[in-house]
Amino acid sequence: MTGIHIVGSGHTAFGRLDARSLEDLIVDATREALSEAGISGKDIDAVYLGHFNAGMCDDGFASSLIHQADDQLRFKPATRIENACASGSGAIYAGMDAILAGRAKRVLVVGVEKMTHRSTPEVTASLGRAGYQSDPSEAGLSFPQVFAIAAKAYAERYSNPMEAMARISSKNHKNALANPLAQMRRDLSFEQCNEVTEKNPLIAPPLRLSDCSLISDGAAAVVLSADPAAHARSAHIRAAAHVSDFLPMSRHDILRFEGPKRAVAQAYAVAGITVDDVGFAEVHDCFTIAELLMYEALGLCDAGQGATVLADGSVYRGGRLPVNLSGGLKAKGHPVGATGVSMHALSFRQLTGTAGEIQVDAPRLGVVVNMGGAAVANYATVLETGHV
Repeated sequence: MTGIHIVGSGHTAFGRLDARSLEDLIVDATREALSEAGISGKDIDAVYLGHFNAGMCDDGFASSLIHQADDQLRFKPATRIENACASGSGAIYAGMDAILAGRAKRVLVVGVEKMTHRSTPEVTASLGRAGYQSDPSEAGLSFPQVFAIAAKAYAERYSNPMEAMARISSKNHKNALANPLAQMRRDLSFEQCNEVTEKNPLIAPPLRLSDCSLISDGAAAVVLSADPAAHARSAHIRAAAHVSDFLPMSRHDILRFEGPKRAVAQAYAVAGITVDDVGFAEVHDCFTIAELLMYEALGLCDAGQGATVLADGSVYRGGRLPVNLSGGLKAKGHPVGATGVSMHALSFRQLTGTAGEIQVDAPRLGVVVNMGGAAVANYATVLETGHV
């Protein structure tokens, strides 16, 4: 039990937001989170920004852009956190550490990325910098190629995962239809996702376009507090675990997903729960093969059996553990630095009954699993209902 609560959230739409600058996105998400928490900048003790960047944006020193949202944030300590696609969760955990250390009672965390103004090759190259650069055979790989290796290995070790991956893609697109913040609110059938066509070409064989997350702009924010009673609603961070693995792919087996599994297991242990207690999960589906492997990390199935929880409906809305009700990275979008904060913000809304059309009936516990790189930086958070 951490004693730390999320007491407010902010979330811009995700997508191609040409009219919104990085600063605009940060300011919009910040103001909404402060308003939802019923506070102003003067009530915040510290600020953390999750922002990957890696050359995608000219704003290389963006942490204090958060201060633009409210003049009363001036002189509050602001720090940027970068941990690849888990930068947002890294920022939340840094904020938690500040509270646990007694240096802050209330922290504002924002995650942001501005990506769509760059070409697909430019974005791919920027994201590729999160891979191991000291080995030429790895430094030359894009992340679609990395997860294509995982899909091929899965087929060799277990069974062909492509139909299961198509079902994941179709599920997440269907979920996104109910999320007005999602980038791609388009219903794609299993058949559309499973077939290689002109509209669904191979990106990195065997990965199809429908297996890949989106290039996105967007921001999300949360307010963390040690005093939930001072706010209208809250969700308690019951447990939080961060596990980092070796960066070189050659030093770990990507199919074992040991980092995510260990993070989830640690979070479950601290929370005193099992997977059967969880009401929903938001997991890192940068590629559909990643969500398939996340089913094992969550404890839903044994190794190589991810297709079974799709076949029996477990991970669908109405199933025993619906996964990525938001649409996930696949359809909601993946503005890298914002992703981890978005997962926590939307989970807060689920647990406080404010999630709109993606709301499920009275969930008590939710799990967030955010991942940076090929299962390298792994964050697992268990959240529970506070007061509404």
